[in-house]
Amino acid sequence: MKKVGFFKSIQFKFLLVYTLLILLAMQLIGVYFTDQLEKNFLNNFNNSLKSQASMLSYNIGEAVKEARESGEGNNPNDVIDKIRDQLSETGGGLKVAQVIDQSGKIIATSDPAHSDIVGKRTTNNTVMRDVLTSNGMKLYTKRDASSGERVRVLTDPIEVDNQHYGILYVEKSLEGVYKDLRSINQILATATLFALIVTALLGVFLARTITKPLAQLQRQAVAVAQGDFTRKVRQFDEDEIGRLAVSFNNMTERLHEANETTEAERRKLKSVLAYMTDGVIATDKNGHVILMNKRSEELLGVYKQNVLGSSVIDLLKLQGEFTTYDLYHLDDSVILDFSSDDQVFLLRAHFSVIKKENGELNGLIAVLHDVTEQEQIEAERREFVANVSHELRTPLTTMKSYLEALQDGAIKEEALATKFLDVTQMETERMIRLVNDLLQLSKMDAKDYTINRARTDFVEFFHKIIDRFEMSKKQNIRFIRKLPKNPVYVDIDRDKLTQVIDNIISNALKYSPEGGAVTFNVVHLGRFIRISISDQGVGIPKDHLTKIFMRFYRVDRARSRKLGGTGLGLAIAKELIEAHGGEIWADSEWNKGSTISFTLPVHKEGEKV
Repeated sequence: MKKVGFFKSIQFKFLLVYTLLILLAMQLIGVYFTDQLEKNFLNNFNNSLKSQASMLSYNIGEAVKEARESGEGNNPNDVIDKIRDQLSETGGGLKVAQVIDQSGKIIATSDPAHSDIVGKRTTNNTVMRDVLTSNGMKLYTKRDASSGERVRVLTDPIEVDNQHYGILYVEKSLEGVYKDLRSINQILATATLFALIVTALLGVFLARTITKPLAQLQRQAVAVAQGDFTRKVRQFDEDEIGRLAVSFNNMTERLHEANETTEAERRKLKSVLAYMTDGVIATDKNGHVILMNKRSEELLGVYKQNVLGSSVIDLLKLQGEFTTYDLYHLDDSVILDFSSDDQVFLLRAHFSVIKKENGELNGLIAVLHDVTEQEQIEAERREFVANVSHELRTPLTTMKSYLEALQDGAIKEEALATKFLDVTQMETERMIRLVNDLLQLSKMDAKDYTINRARTDFVEFFHKIIDRFEMSKKQNIRFIRKLPKNPVYVDIDRDKLTQVIDNIISNALKYSPEGGAVTFNVVHLGRFIRISISDQGVGIPKDHLTKIFMRFYRVDRARSRKLGGTGLGLAIAKELIEAHGGEIWADSEWNKGSTISFTLPVHKEGEKV
């Protein structure tokens, strides 16, 4: 995971906010402190100025009064001298001190540089207004035109014997006050800067006490996201962050348990899907394939990597028949035909809907069953029932017809009645053979039979069967024997193998033409012997060779039925040969004849029968 930069970290944000808050607080305190300090300095300055002016005006009044009482008051110059003496004694940082009489004429000034203004009327309108009104001490502030200094001006009435004599005009510079304020502000700014540095250092330490546990939590969250549940977050304190660490550790343990449970279930599901005999396909809500097991790949002949994300409609070849919407509302299963020219291949698909907790459709599950064999068995069952019905109906119909003819009067004609009864007997025997064959096949299907094996010289055994047919045959057909001269021993059930060979030889005789030949061949092939019986009949078409061992299958139905066959002989032969551990098959060329061959295991010396 990418590391968070310092300027984007919580530590920096906390430090910034903390420092800004301190700075703001100190600025507010500084503004308030400076304002109050300025007011206090100015008040003290004003009070000091007032005190000086009051004392000076009182002394001037007393000096004028004293001059009058001593007789010097009759001489104006003496009074002015007294006033000038008082002004010359002024101190306390007064810049200018003037005495102005009631007419606005400047009587005396403390500034020797401007002694030329004495005896002249003042040109200051504010001062003239105070001279005329004379209603108490007044303060003004002005800026000196030459130096630019801020100056505090005070006018104070001068009383002599309770009579208004004039006013005292004084000026005092304020620059000293503001210089002190600037010094104090500089000290305050330095203290603020120092406080900010200390605050920042404390803020870093404080921020780390908060961000360090959070960083550990973040690292633990990354580790958990990557599947590492072994790490624990250290609990530093019993505060909220400490409790958060405990809760996070508990959550990690629960997640670990839940993850182990989920992983176990996932492995179980994976194993189930991998070893299921049915194919399973999962889709998203749009019908696109998101999961399929190995069996689905085998059934559909595809690779999962090539079809993930494709439409299930296209994958199952349902275009034109169904849409994805139809599959969501499909109640019955669907038969999928993947048959080719070489073989039949049928699948049955069951669809179920995946829903979210709120009931919203979220996808489909398709379960595929290979029903090829089942459908073939069902088709064979239907065909078997139809064949049995047909095989029984034909002789029964014949018998009914002949019996009805006998009942209608044919019984009175001895020759005709005998013929009809012979046909009826023949059809009855054919039905009996058919029923017996069906019962035997039923026992074989149910494995309700026993193979009673015995060590037998097959050459001698085969000769005896051929001799029996050669003595009883009525056709002009030659028997050609190609059998070994030496004995060949096999473990067989003589009765059941006699039934197999009888059926094959009977078929060879039935389909061989007059003057033809039936060839018997035995070849020793290692652990097996191969027995072949060949005729010179019309043969069997190639597309029928694999089907003649099916029940009730006939190449030429009409001729086979005419010759008395039930259509079950080769089916029984196949079951019995396979029960002996051998195989049976047919070879044929059209118009040249057919060969039925089967194999049997050879008896080993010393082996128990």
